[in-house]
Amino acid sequence: MDYHIKDISLADKGLLRIQWAEKDMPVLRQIRERFKKEKPLKGITIGACLHVTTETANLMITLKEGGADVYLTASNPLSTQDDVAAALVKYFEIPVFAIHGEDRDTYYEHLNAVLDKKPNITMDDGADLISLLHKERQDLASNVYGGTEETTTGVIRLKAMAKEKVLKFPVIAVNDAYTKHLFDNRYGTGQSTIDGILRATNRLIAGSKFVVAGYGWCGKGVAMRARGMGADVIITEVDPLKALEAVMDGYRVMPMIEAAKIGDFFVTVTGNINVIDRQHLEVMRDGAIVSNSGHFDVEINLNALQEMAVKTRDIRENVKEYTLKDGRNIYVLAEGRLVNLAAAEGHPAQVMDMSFANQALSAEFVYKNADKLEKTVYKVPDELDFEVARLKLQAMGVQIDTLTPEQVKYLSSWEHGT
Repeated sequence: MDYHIKDISLADKGLLRIQWAEKDMPVLRQIRERFKKEKPLKGITIGACLHVTTETANLMITLKEGGADVYLTASNPLSTQDDVAAALVKYFEIPVFAIHGEDRDTYYEHLNAVLDKKPNITMDDGADLISLLHKERQDLASNVYGGTEETTTGVIRLKAMAKEKVLKFPVIAVNDAYTKHLFDNRYGTGQSTIDGILRATNRLIAGSKFVVAGYGWCGKGVAMRARGMGADVIITEVDPLKALEAVMDGYRVMPMIEAAKIGDFFVTVTGNINVIDRQHLEVMRDGAIVSNSGHFDVEINLNALQEMAVKTRDIRENVKEYTLKDGRNIYVLAEGRLVNLAAAEGHPAQVMDMSFANQALSAEFVYKNADKLEKTVYKVPDELDFEVARLKLQAMGVQIDTLTPEQVKYLSSWEHGT
């Protein structure tokens, strides 16, 4: 089998962790059981570029049970869990091309290794696989029925491609499903980001000034959890509606240049470049801890910080100390990459259960409807979104009401008034 991982001897540990996560993924488990019987993906090849975690492993196993040939590579050089990669290769015969800490060249070699398998469906977390295909491997596009995308960052890139009419096949924006962004982005990112910061620093959050850049669903989750741990949370925003929402939610809102002067912890979750820039770094307090939970490592201007520093050192695992000319120290976590995956284990299985259920169902939808779909970005069909929510409630033992015929009629009528 063609694969490239760190160490196959890590497989036993990885298998146990995959099984542990699977216990908290009842929705995906139900889909897997149906896929095993129906084989809706039989005969197709899926190329996946996702964080190689225990939850992703369970998605890959589900897709293979559905009949697909599955190939996996990492969507971030620091997000691979090497024991999980080994277990997928050894126990499930799913080829993986990913090594934690791989350099940029190796990262792109791994992307190309998956594209070499000529996938019929792409599955992305950040759109790197699709982007590479469109830039350098366009000959493969005619072989692709469609793709799926997991992240806000990736969806932004893909919508830009669709707007410019360069997107060569349809893509389902899994990120935009309610059962993804309302839960994964908010509760998953909120908990896992705090987890990564704590593992990297072992610093007390209570009583600190905790700056969150961006008040989208991820920012809301991080802010919520930081406040729950006793922090004085400050929000920075460029969107007046989101800024107003943050104020109404009880947070202080101010420009980053002001927040930079008083913050103890900083987390960026915007999907944009240089959100923490040179002018912000110049006024930060001694000991400021800077991290990112957006997809790419561009939100903190690390080049500027490197130019400002007279000395750097790795003071702890996943913590780099930058000493500036005036003696101040600024600490960057996880090289400015996803702190929740580089310094921790990513989102809990309970929320990834819904996100990856959407991925599996969207892959099935793309395959069945490829001839009807245009070369653009689609939301997850409502019926799939609602089905994931229904299965999750069922697994949690939660029951809800249903509309009576009278209520259905009332909601569809214009004749009833005051």
